[in-house]
Amino acid sequence: MRKISATYIFPGNGNAVKNGILECHDDGTIINLTDNGGQLKEQQGLEYYSGILVPGFINAHCHLELSHLKNKISEKLGLSDFLGSVNRLRYSETENSGEFAEKADFRLWSEGTVAVGDISSTDETLETKSKSKIFYHTFVEAFGFLPSRAEKAFELACLTETMFRGKGLKASVVPHSPYSVSEPLFKKITHKAKTENTILTIHNQESRAESRFFQNGDGPLAEHMIRNLKIDISGWNTGYKSSLKYILSFLPVENQLLLVHNTFTAERDLEELKKQRLHSNTFVVLCPNANLFIENQLPPVSLFREKRLNICIGTDSLASNHQLSVLAEIFTLQQNFPEIPLEELLQWSCLNGARALQIEDKSGSFEPGKKPGINLITEVDLQNLKLTGRSKVTKLA
Repeated sequence: MRKISATYIFPGNGNAVKNGILECHDDGTIINLTDNGGQLKEQQGLEYYSGILVPGFINAHCHLELSHLKNKISEKLGLSDFLGSVNRLRYSETENSGEFAEKADFRLWSEGTVAVGDISSTDETLETKSKSKIFYHTFVEAFGFLPSRAEKAFELACLTETMFRGKGLKASVVPHSPYSVSEPLFKKITHKAKTENTILTIHNQESRAESRFFQNGDGPLAEHMIRNLKIDISGWNTGYKSSLKYILSFLPVENQLLLVHNTFTAERDLEELKKQRLHSNTFVVLCPNANLFIENQLPPVSLFREKRLNICIGTDSLASNHQLSVLAEIFTLQQNFPEIPLEELLQWSCLNGARALQIEDKSGSFEPGKKPGINLITEVDLQNLKLTGRSKVTKLA
């Protein structure tokens, strides 16, 4: 058994405990968290650290299979040109792509991540995930703008999902984005999700170009589809108030839903979300560093807090980020929204993420019987409970 203490312990499901003691088995299973009222007496066998103890991080949105594209794409291109670069490079820059995925997985683990909601369109990360110490829920994304491609796209996604499940890994078929999935394909995904009660996720309102495409049928996104993807969009129906309103009609209310990015989500969208979805199984995933990398824009986080949405944190990919560090995402949010307490940011990155991936029975908080991982954050402004530019994570369990 281990007894671990630190200046502060953030349990993930309650207030910070000053100089508390966390007891756990040698394998990291939590036994008890003791609040000493801030007073810590010297004890035999007690490990004490200056810093903050937090549960293992949950990265609710990542693209491990794009790890080989690190430093290959310029920043601030806008989503349409970014997607064009990914499409152009992802299959031409494939040398040692498996090694890049393995290195990214190791970095995720060493920087305190214990679970990942990972987007895949192929089985390229299958071996990496099957050997990893990290829990992965693989979201196999289906693409198919043209209705004529719906059957083939769905079968391909189902085949990939079967390969992950065959290795004992959690997986579900999901739509890539509002603009890349036809109505027939949406319906196939929805039927499967309802039948199997799986988790759904979708890239949502990541650019202004997305809104323009749904309202007018033109703009950079339309140009990307015509120029880069060689798709005939002449049959596209326009006049939708927003892409979110469009997709909500396809996404079953009873299924868990992770809306990712939400960079240009407006208050009227959230009102629509409230009308059509349950609060308990709807999550918004923030990937701030990727949003700055691609669009140089951050989501309306203050609005999400005002509406009391379930918020969790992701990193997106190494094609759109310089690292896959959840701590770096928290720091960016803190720098841009200093009014948000560190305790709240840590709950987003731990318990909320665990709830989103439906693993809160074992991760996300320091509760007896759980094995959530134990992270030590050092180089913290302990007086004001703020991260600094030097803050780093060390895994203790």
